[in-house]
Amino acid sequence: MVAAPLIIAYFAAWSIYSRGYNVYDIPGDKITHINYAFANIGSDGVLALGDSWADVEKAFPGDTWDQPLRGNFNQLLKLKQKYPHLQTLISVGGWTWSGKFSDVALTAASRSKFAKSCVDFVLQYGFDGVDLDWEYPVSGGLTGNIVRPEDKQNYVSLLKEIRTQLDTAGAQNGKKYLLTVATGAGTERINDMDLPGMSAYLDWINVMTYDFHGGWEAKTGHNAPLYKNDAETATDIDPSFIKSRYNCHASIQAYLAAGTPRSKIVMGLGLYGRGWQGVTSIAQNGFSQIASSQLPMGTWENGIYDYDDLKNRFLPTYTRYWDDASKVPYLYNPSTGIWISYDDLQSIGLKNDYIKKEQLAGAMFWELSGDRNSELVGATYAALFNGATPAPVTSGPTVATVPTTAQTNAPGGSTAAPATTQIPSGNILPWTTGKLYNVGDRVTYEGKTYECRQTHTSIEGWTPSAVAALWHLI
Repeated sequence: MVAAPLIIAYFAAWSIYSRGYNVYDIPGDKITHINYAFANIGSDGVLALGDSWADVEKAFPGDTWDQPLRGNFNQLLKLKQKYPHLQTLISVGGWTWSGKFSDVALTAASRSKFAKSCVDFVLQYGFDGVDLDWEYPVSGGLTGNIVRPEDKQNYVSLLKEIRTQLDTAGAQNGKKYLLTVATGAGTERINDMDLPGMSAYLDWINVMTYDFHGGWEAKTGHNAPLYKNDAETATDIDPSFIKSRYNCHASIQAYLAAGTPRSKIVMGLGLYGRGWQGVTSIAQNGFSQIASSQLPMGTWENGIYDYDDLKNRFLPTYTRYWDDASKVPYLYNPSTGIWISYDDLQSIGLKNDYIKKEQLAGAMFWELSGDRNSELVGATYAALFNGATPAPVTSGPTVATVPTTAQTNAPGGSTAAPATTQIPSGNILPWTTGKLYNVGDRVTYEGKTYECRQTHTSIEGWTPSAVAALWHLI
């Protein structure tokens, strides 16, 4: 296990609707990073809000009608104030919104344009980095997605451009911005990426080691088996090798064999299960048996069950079985014909042990609303941190800033850092440019008082009324 383990958890924007799970419900003391899912890519090839109302408009308790930033993004800033070690990344794309990645990665001009929009987005809304969820380059993904053979190398070029522009922004404000990706775990997905080339520009790779089997198949199978099970009746032929390679261990080993550093591999863990109905064969207690193509009603969508829901509604009446080959549990009730694969404390514990044994960077969870009591997340935190508290962020503050003419026209073409003056904490003075403000400092601007929510050096144009990522109206 690496010295500073990562525990990344996805927060889905749609959680605030029928699921009723909000940013303030996130167990910030048990994770190190939040990936906010998702931002979209606009028709103009630039980063765009995925759900404007949820992201920046919805009023939460304590919000006022005239504050410039509300919604989940403002709640994330508040959460980071409560947990100084916590960092946030804006995740782009996902299964539904990956259709334009191939286009934005295609040319130097499109890559530069998209990278600039990523930097602008991060600066405007106070994120600590960008997480690309391209599902998938070259092949696969949602029907209708644009894919090209050259996606494999264009992805590397896109990451290089984003990395360059993030580093340029970070050099101006003393911040190290993060760049990560979420990637597929299947054999085909791995073959469609230049992993060593990508790794050179990434802080880490979130490997989606789940969804190995699901309702798109008319046969039951484990959602996230740690190891293969020779009793599985799946095929094992090129290119997929489903029986031998559709499991966490095989996937992680394939990433390593492809040249991905251990220190940059984050193993994905699911906070949900996948189920089938119409499972009439009791052979192997329903494992790897024919099922109906009509999926059973899940927690929020057919065939998918939150971990909490499985504990509350199914475990009391269904028989829990343990697959000792794959090291995961499953539920089966022959009278209803429903069969469900999922993870619990036992299997998550073994996966945490695997992460440590293989000296990987850490764990990633999809997604937080499935584990409201933080049972599985908490177990992973305890295992990877051994009871220690995550260290505060040391890579610099989250900063919202843009270069001024004076900065960009420095002698010799270099970018000159603005001169800064320390503002004594606690003094309420008029806001001005070129000052170093710390969290908690208060200023007056246009007759109103604002409190600094993130350490930064003030720059012309980014006034307290304009940049809610930095200032909070009090």
